[in-house]
Amino acid sequence: MRLLARTLCALAVLAALPGVAKATVLRRALTVDSPALAPTYQPGVAWEWQWDAANMNGVPDSVQRAAAAVKIAVIDSGADTSAPDLDEKAPATWSVLTHSRRVRDTLGHGTFVSSLAAGSVDDGVGIAGFGGDAKLLVVQAINKDGYITDVDEAAAIIYAVKHGAKIINLSIGGSQTSSIERRAIRYAARHGVLLVAAAGNEHEQGNPVEYPAALLRGGIGLAVGATRMDGTRAPFSNTGTYVSLAAPGENVFAAESADADWPRAQPSWTSPGYYGWASGTSFAAPEVAGAAALVWGANPSLTAGQVAQVLKESASGNGWSPELGWGRLDAAAAVQLAQVTPGAAPRRARHEPRPIHSSPPS
Repeated sequence: MRLLARTLCALAVLAALPGVAKATVLRRALTVDSPALAPTYQPGVAWEWQWDAANMNGVPDSVQRAAAAVKIAVIDSGADTSAPDLDEKAPATWSVLTHSRRVRDTLGHGTFVSSLAAGSVDDGVGIAGFGGDAKLLVVQAINKDGYITDVDEAAAIIYAVKHGAKIINLSIGGSQTSSIERRAIRYAARHGVLLVAAAGNEHEQGNPVEYPAALLRGGIGLAVGATRMDGTRAPFSNTGTYVSLAAPGENVFAAESADADWPRAQPSWTSPGYYGWASGTSFAAPEVAGAAALVWGANPSLTAGQVAQVLKESASGNGWSPELGWGRLDAAAAVQLAQVTPGAAPRRARHEPRPIHSSPPS
């Protein structure tokens, strides 16, 4: 009965979208990136090596503080909000699975993703998320087995938009799409929200086109591939015309859920939380989502399409390629470009009176 009630509620929400006559439940496997066997720590290499690789050290503190005006929604398997890097952010939470604020993450995927997107940069332990002081909204839509329906995905997107998210991270994927998914994504885009999705991890299994990443064309959002430590494409990372850019995604280091059975690293500091390494485009995407918050912090007048364009133009590639899109994320370069990019002119209010000229304007 609970599943039926949840589905009917989601269908009622989606029915309000223009053109939606009927919703069907499409069961799609999450692109679950099974935790890699924890590599041994390499002396001389930063634990959070992805931070250095994306040139995060070049982002001014003032921009990281300014990102507090931006909210990132992570639609995933929930999160361990007691993890130090997340607890410090006091994230807002909602589960479209239980219609409650309980988002316990027994899968582990959502905690890892959330910490990369918006983990605290001020708690003094663990890792620092890419989003600076950006606010975090955790929306649970993936079940404990790692699956998500298009209805739950769409309901989560609508919830995130209605609750102020400027950026939505979708570290999910599948080889099919549906009208419900497409309309939910267009709904978010119409409301000025930037969507960021993982490009997929199946390059070695035939390199299928992955959704929702392949829907984020034309400035609607960003499809993110994964790189290795040396900057080359990770072997599992999908390629194709829909890839926008790439970010570190092989053996990246992040926070883990205490409720999930992932291999634990043994860091050199004392922390009440857990950390480890994992691989996948699922973990490259939230780095880009976090960097998008920095771009908006650097220039709040930019539109979502302009933020996407800034991130692509500032990436470290030499032109576009189907392997890495416009190249690997360079957060510092993106912030610098944002600061000199003219923002969109403010919209005139519908009933705002126009100025009266005593003579023809020049």
